[in-house]
Amino acid sequence: MKAKITNSLISKLEVKPKPYEIVDSEIKGFLIRVQPTGRKTFYFSYRNHSGQRKRIKIGVLGSSKTIAQARDKASIFAGRVAEGIDIQLEKVTTRNQAKEQLKNTLSTFMEQQYKPWALANLKSGQQTIDSVSRTFPQYLQSPMSEIRIPQLEKWRTEKLNAGLKPSSINRVVNALRGILTKAVEWQAINEHPLAKLKALKIDEGKKARYLSQEEESRLLKALEERDQELKAARSRGNAFRLQRGYKPIPELSEYSYGDRMTPLILLSLKTGMRRGELFDLEWEAVDLHNKVITVKGEIAKSSKTRHIPLSPIALKAIEAWREQAPNAIGRVFPSDSGGRLDNVKSSWSTILKKAEISSFRWHDMRHDFASKLVMKGVPLNTVRELCGHADLNTTLRYAHLAPDHKSDAIALIG
Repeated sequence: MKAKITNSLISKLEVKPKPYEIVDSEIKGFLIRVQPTGRKTFYFSYRNHSGQRKRIKIGVLGSSKTIAQARDKASIFAGRVAEGIDIQLEKVTTRNQAKEQLKNTLSTFMEQQYKPWALANLKSGQQTIDSVSRTFPQYLQSPMSEIRIPQLEKWRTEKLNAGLKPSSINRVVNALRGILTKAVEWQAINEHPLAKLKALKIDEGKKARYLSQEEESRLLKALEERDQELKAARSRGNAFRLQRGYKPIPELSEYSYGDRMTPLILLSLKTGMRRGELFDLEWEAVDLHNKVITVKGEIAKSSKTRHIPLSPIALKAIEAWREQAPNAIGRVFPSDSGGRLDNVKSSWSTILKKAEISSFRWHDMRHDFASKLVMKGVPLNTVRELCGHADLNTTLRYAHLAPDHKSDAIALIG
């Protein structure tokens, strides 16, 4: 049947046992199909350049399209066909391009491809993913190929003006660059969009922060006083429990420390181990007989195993902790729940405040270890091996601390 498809016509259409169609008398190819269920659907029928008959769905009456909207769409389709365009092929191509674009967004690539690899191969895989997701939410739903250097330059400038350190900015940008490098390697994108982006310059000669003799004395005193306070608090708590008929908690008075913080800090100061390496350290890697701690490759930042001799202070600290540690096997410093320790920020901050020490991060204890070795005349390469630096350039930041190393060099020329 052929007639102009209008509201009046549609209101008169009957539902029949079999589907039937009404072809519009004005717009060639425009039609409505009536199903036995009463559902009425608009289509556009046409022949492509090869003479093949095709039809494309415009929409269902009521749920997605009004008659006016359907007629407008049919008119557009008619115009496209008149230009020699296969509109169904065009629609499929557009849909496939959209799917491909979605597949290549940063978020999709990270979740489907990068994340499984990162968690299996990188110690900080989840941290990298979280950092990029948190720092660059504006890129997550964008195709990776559309990430542009000017955009990132603008972001870096804003962060620098806000007071963020160049090293911190470089760290998170390098994380993003690393993900995009994998995208190129795995052929998710053709070219690295940030390949020509240069890192922000950092003053490699910046003075390493280490404790003065007075600061170290105050720190050790603060730790000793803190341990005594924790022991006294445990005794008071047990007295309170006994008065009320509760079972007491094991006393701390017979042990050296109130908790894990003092041995953690002493080992950090006297071995130069990274915080994560200490958190992951297990008793099987501690050789008290030969006075050596082995930092295994699987927990080391460089992925290379290294052996650190224990100084008298470090040895005494680890031996004393061994006597009161919650576990004789597994992690040396587990969390209160028995798992991996997450952070010690609150306790560390309180200790520094008590010791009246400012501008000293946990990582600075590693600088303290390296600095004092160099000041004692230990060769830089030995310091590099003990600290687990990937190359000597990292260790060279401590070179100025070597006794008379510049004056001896100048003396060579007379």
